[in-house]
Amino acid sequence: MILYPAIDLKDGVCVRLKLGDMNAATVYNADPAAQARAFQDIGFPWLHVVDLNGAFAGRSVNGEAVDAILAAVMPGMRVQLGGGIRDMAAIEAWLGKGISRVILGTVALRDPGLVKAAAKAFPGRVVVGIDARGGKVAVEGWAESAELTVIELAGRFEDAGVAAIVYTDIDRDGVLKGLNLKATLALARAVSIPVIASGGLASMDDIEALCQPEAAVLDGAITGRALYDGRLDPSAALTRLAKV
Repeated sequence: MILYPAIDLKDGVCVRLKLGDMNAATVYNADPAAQARAFQDIGFPWLHVVDLNGAFAGRSVNGEAVDAILAAVMPGMRVQLGGGIRDMAAIEAWLGKGISRVILGTVALRDPGLVKAAAKAFPGRVVVGIDARGGKVAVEGWAESAELTVIELAGRFEDAGVAAIVYTDIDRDGVLKGLNLKATLALARAVSIPVIASGGLASMDDIEALCQPEAAVLDGAITGRALYDGRLDPSAALTRLAKV
């Protein structure tokens, strides 16, 4: 079970949003590279980075900050990146720079063929990001909703070779309500693709829930605000998960 610390980038700094609202951003660190190094020093093997501006713009916007993060943590830490990556050129560029995995969200709905082609070209390095509000898929930086369920979209990528699915419950993101394990586990049982839980991880109670036998179907979980607010002791969380 992998615990992924999150760095969400808005205007070049580390922020956390509340319910996906770009106007409700809290700045936690003006130096994303320093934050990445801090997570690496704690012992996290992976880092989850999202270009929030890029998700809305449809192209990478916080590239300089991502470059600085890579320079700060490579080669010891692996980084997965999402937000505004919507064509093969961008996929190739980021993987070429050292990003371990790219996360494709909006294009998973708009252009599933691209996701499948990328997964074939770069085995183990393409992740599908599925964000949902009320069980329905949301795209374009969560600004638009589609009449498609999470499981329906995920099913389109069975046997496509994608490395994982990051499932985010927008209704819980950034508000510390706890993971929506019921929906996340339902998704994990419905597909053969590894699933990473995202949105709402609030405390060691969530870590304990991830350590229960029924959660063994999950690949891991992403944590953001709870780390920044000090509600989650990262060392204690990593130690507990290592015992599973």
